[in-house]
Amino acid sequence: MQVPLYQAKAEFFRMLGHPVRIRVLELLQNGPIPVRDLLSEIEIEPSSLSQQLAVLRRSGIVVSIREGSTVSYALAGGDVAELLRAARRILTELIAGQNELLAELQQADLQPALIPGGADRPSTGL
Repeated sequence: MQVPLYQAKAEFFRMLGHPVRIRVLELLQNGPIPVRDLLSEIEIEPSSLSQQLAVLRRSGIVVSIREGSTVSYALAGGDVAELLRAARRILTELIAGQNELLAELQQADLQPALIPGGADRPSTGL
């Protein structure tokens, strides 16, 4: 039985849903990187990085390149880099919208509240 496209997409995004995997993909946008450099950039245990790289490799998003004793990783194609750029644009727009809302809320806090019956009447002290 064939998996529906929406389900395959959900699985794809679920696979991307780990901060270390996203960080690895961001770093690989500029080209292949040796594992030792990934470790120094991400600062996690080697076994944890290995697990996350294995998930990315099994999904076909990254490929490993062995040169002597050095293992490097690279993006399997440019579409993932484009997806990360699109995510950055979307997040930028969302945050900008939130900042505009925050500014409106802060401005509303600075304005005196309107009291029904006339907010500009002096208090009688009662």
